[in-house]
Amino acid sequence: MTDRIFAAVLLAVTIGYAVIAFTVISAPFQYDPLGPESWPQILSIVAVLCLLYILWRPDDVTMDLTRSVWFRLGAAVALLLAYGRLYEPLGFVIATILFGTIMALMLSAPRWGAVAFGVAAGVLGWLLCVTVMDLNLPEGAVVEALLETFNKEGN
Repeated sequence: MTDRIFAAVLLAVTIGYAVIAFTVISAPFQYDPLGPESWPQILSIVAVLCLLYILWRPDDVTMDLTRSVWFRLGAAVALLLAYGRLYEPLGFVIATILFGTIMALMLSAPRWGAVAFGVAAGVLGWLLCVTVMDLNLPEGAVVEALLETFNKEGN
């Protein structure tokens, strides 16, 4: 029953999002084949379909969440908020390394494995986004200050 209540509430929110995605969001120019309007529209359609499926066939399994699970969920939300807040000041690479490493540690990864995952996510993610997708990612004020310091010392 709780699955259906959750799905119904989220469906109402998603339909509101879909109305905005199809009527309000528009870009003055297109810089990719689908255009910036398409992603919110696609997201809203997929979300509505998933929520209709949950309403049609809710899960029979009930979950009993312990305090440690609630703590980890809260910590994950706090980490996502911190990642969003530090994304521009620290830049994509450093913020992603920190976020990936801490999340991997939270999920019980070994220390060096968590660090390796964080570094791989930050560096490979940056390479993928910059070279393949041709996106502009923030370097971060911290990185820019360090580069400026090194450039001044070199001259």
